[in-house]
Amino acid sequence: MSNNSGSLTKLALQKFKKNFWGVLSFWLIVIIGFVSVFAYVIAPDDSKNANQMHLSIHSKPPGFKVSMLTLPSDLEIEQSFFSKIFFGKDVTDTQIPIAQYKIDNQKLVYTEYVSDGLIGVEKSLDLNRFPGNDYKRFIKEKTFVFGTDKYGRDLLSRILIGSRISFFIGFIAVFISLVIGIIMGSIAGYYGGKIDAFIMWIINVTWSIPTLLLVIAITLALGKGFWQVFIAVGLTMWVEVARVVRGQIISAKEMQYVTAARALGFNDFRIITKHILPNIMAPIIVISAANFAAAILIESGLSFLGIGAQPPMSSWGAMIKDHYNYIILGKPYLALIPGLCIMILVMSFMLIGNALRDALDVKT
Repeated sequence: MSNNSGSLTKLALQKFKKNFWGVLSFWLIVIIGFVSVFAYVIAPDDSKNANQMHLSIHSKPPGFKVSMLTLPSDLEIEQSFFSKIFFGKDVTDTQIPIAQYKIDNQKLVYTEYVSDGLIGVEKSLDLNRFPGNDYKRFIKEKTFVFGTDKYGRDLLSRILIGSRISFFIGFIAVFISLVIGIIMGSIAGYYGGKIDAFIMWIINVTWSIPTLLLVIAITLALGKGFWQVFIAVGLTMWVEVARVVRGQIISAKEMQYVTAARALGFNDFRIITKHILPNIMAPIIVISAANFAAAILIESGLSFLGIGAQPPMSSWGAMIKDHYNYIILGKPYLALIPGLCIMILVMSFMLIGNALRDALDVKT
């Protein structure tokens, strides 16, 4: 039995490897997952939420370059290496975009950057403000690969860090939906009768409520925030899993191996968990991949409506909300870039779901 199971797994894996779009989607998801985990290591702006604002350079196009003067702060904040890697740095230094600078009488004289060809204010600093009078170490040219948003923040950094919410909401929401859906669907499908009728009533009532409306209600009840959105989305997606599990168990419980398990005296819990569920995992895996994509879209919609992840936290949906009006102002990239990121991630999960469906289809 184990050899047969192993051979079926190898066969499914071989079929999956032959699916070009499935394999491409798998590696895209792996790359996005790696980027989301180590976003602060990769992002040019590694401050918390990449939230360093420079209003003088707002809404600049991709590839924009400017000299940045960093004013060191005397305030020291102790922060662990782990915290810096995964949650960003607590930045106390001040960064100022400058147009030009010169040294005059042991003073650094600089002109602040102003857009539209205007001349900025000229200011001066004593060189002893910089450790060892080494001012050159604190003046660097910075390139904004994706440009800046309407607050002058690095758009690339916000995109990288915003991938965390869109990526991890899929895992957490799908995990919650699987736990609730498998339990409810298993009980309804295995025992039937009044229990099945009661659970199906709950499922139908939940299903009849528009998903976005239900998520909004749950979010308002739990409050606005990062984890509240994850839980709210997960609590709205379990009905699809429950219906699939219920239908599969109704068919599987009449199979001979289930009858044999009952004859051997195994209890219902063991029959469901050890014998039935392992044999119906294929459709559950496929629907989980689809739910990943659905969770990402729902979270993006919530963030667009302003009840998702709250500022200054970066979210692709919130970035579209902040900049959708720039589409008609000649700067559509501010909304299109996060929109394309959402599209690529959702498409990857949908394609990998289709590939898994084909690979796990025993009829082919």
